[in-house]
Amino acid sequence: MMTDSAADSVALPPVAPEVTAELARALSPRLRKRLDAAAAKLAARPRSTDGATVRIAVDDDTTLELHAPTGAVATADAIRCGCLLAPDCVHRAAVAALAPVAEQRPEDESEAAEATAEAADTPGGPDDPDAPPAAPVPDASTVASAPAGPDRSAAATALWQAGAAVLESGIEGAGALLQAELLHAAHAARLAGLYRPAALAVATVNGLRAARAADPGHRLAELTATVQELLLVCHALRRPPAPGGPDHAALRGTARRPYTPGGSLRLYGLCCEPVLARSGHAGVVTWTVDADGALFALPDVAPGGAARAAGAARRTVRLGDAACTHQELARGGLIVSGATVSPDRRLGAGRGVRAVRAQGVPWHEEPAAALWRTPLDQQIARALDTAEPGSAAGLIFTDLTVLGPVREPGAPDVLAAACAGLTVRIAPADEHQDLAHRHNLRRLAATPGLRLRVIARLVPAGHPRLRLLAAGPVPGTEPGPGLRAPVDLGYHRLQRADLTGTDLPGPAASHASNASNATPAPPEPAAAPLHLLRRRTQAALAAGRPALAQPGSVETDRQRLRHAGLSTAADLLDELHRAAADRPRDVFGRLRPADAERFALAWLAADHYGDRAARALCAAAWALPDPARVA
Repeated sequence: MMTDSAADSVALPPVAPEVTAELARALSPRLRKRLDAAAAKLAARPRSTDGATVRIAVDDDTTLELHAPTGAVATADAIRCGCLLAPDCVHRAAVAALAPVAEQRPEDESEAAEATAEAADTPGGPDDPDAPPAAPVPDASTVASAPAGPDRSAAATALWQAGAAVLESGIEGAGALLQAELLHAAHAARLAGLYRPAALAVATVNGLRAARAADPGHRLAELTATVQELLLVCHALRRPPAPGGPDHAALRGTARRPYTPGGSLRLYGLCCEPVLARSGHAGVVTWTVDADGALFALPDVAPGGAARAAGAARRTVRLGDAACTHQELARGGLIVSGATVSPDRRLGAGRGVRAVRAQGVPWHEEPAAALWRTPLDQQIARALDTAEPGSAAGLIFTDLTVLGPVREPGAPDVLAAACAGLTVRIAPADEHQDLAHRHNLRRLAATPGLRLRVIARLVPAGHPRLRLLAAGPVPGTEPGPGLRAPVDLGYHRLQRADLTGTDLPGPAASHASNASNATPAPPEPAAAPLHLLRRRTQAALAAGRPALAQPGSVETDRQRLRHAGLSTAADLLDELHRAAADRPRDVFGRLRPADAERFALAWLAADHYGDRAARALCAAAWALPDPARVA
């Protein structure tokens, strides 16, 4: 038996969403009011472990137990409390609300489905949790278990209402009880075959918990994007399919990512990309390219935090007999036979897959060099069109020259670089201190004139902006500052020995030099003040509908939007505030509750418009100049 007096040294086992919802819904109205306070109290209590059981000392005489023989709490009976009010006490629901949300595994209905799933498992953990489930492939078990249309519509409506309640209350008001309602709706949606919205609902709960706990990794913009996608999908699914409308099959998603035979592959490593997902998963994705120039991914993603992401690159690639780590694969290669490949080119690790380690190629040799020959404008258009933020389509392969550091309010460690005749701002791919991104960008910014061949991801913004994943030397360049070899900027911390043709300053010197020599960032284009709309939608999510219902005028912002030619944005902003403030009265003159449906629709329209407009402005910002004029 292992004991520890520190509450955070013993992790709580994940709890299934339906268990949390069941325990919270069973509470009396009096105990529901005490749920958040009880969860906060339990978070500070000492914990101990005994095999598959975690014990929490509620007080000197009372113990709370969580039994997780499979690694997760699957039933309400697995949470036992020794207080006098048990099992109807608040402690069981409070600890369920405090524990992480367990990953929901699909229940296969036949041995054939189980065999297919076993062959399709991805290496090291589940698929990329930030990406929506792939479009379904007709499968006998899936089709046989598909519920009727009305069940799906009712489940989507319940999930929509739970999401609207989050907007009504905001982050501060979205306590354990509201989260339990959202998890209950997510469980019902999953039973109805709505796998994608169910996963989005769980991601929303994880984001709310991170925000309420003041997690340094929380980003309001990311949570806003998750809630927007949840409401957008549910709004489409609660209506019957229409010709020319959204594809309901793609919106529903699938229980697991489908895999098909891929034959034999000769893969060459490119880079390792750290993963810190908003769903509570972490790890690494190693990107490779085959002899034909097609990209393939080997993910190792599982429940965890920044510590797992920082160490995942040193884990062994679980694919056949490939005895190499992800970092070694990024600079080497693989020979794979009997490969299984998902539609988004993720490699499976089934029993029939065989793989051995092989030699890699430099970035300037084929087949890797072909990736950098793709015109940049085509790569930008491809990245803007993809709906999956972590997909291969979102990768950008280009060359650039470091110009120096840039000062941006609230965005440290940003540098400017010249790329294809444009001035591009480079931001850290992740700002967490356990990863090396910020350290490396400070080092690079301290070396103006540094020529780099990079792998990056596009950041939708009103100006050209990238997040670097890896960097290496540019082939055939004149003598000057450069890198000796490709490095993964999330894992390898740059040292003096990594650069050629320059003296790289130490960490303290480079940071001080960047702070003193940084040039102010150019202002955002005055003709596109989309932030006036986006900050209202984010404020509504942070503080709830009442924050937009306060007395005050939005006339100034509305006029600025109209003056910039964004009349639709001005109308959406006006409707958002009206929906937040309008409250009808009954026959006695008493105020009735606000129309949550109207406010949710107004919020969704405003935020979705802001997202699409930002992508259009991003495409315009990346409009490459005429090569003749650049020359």
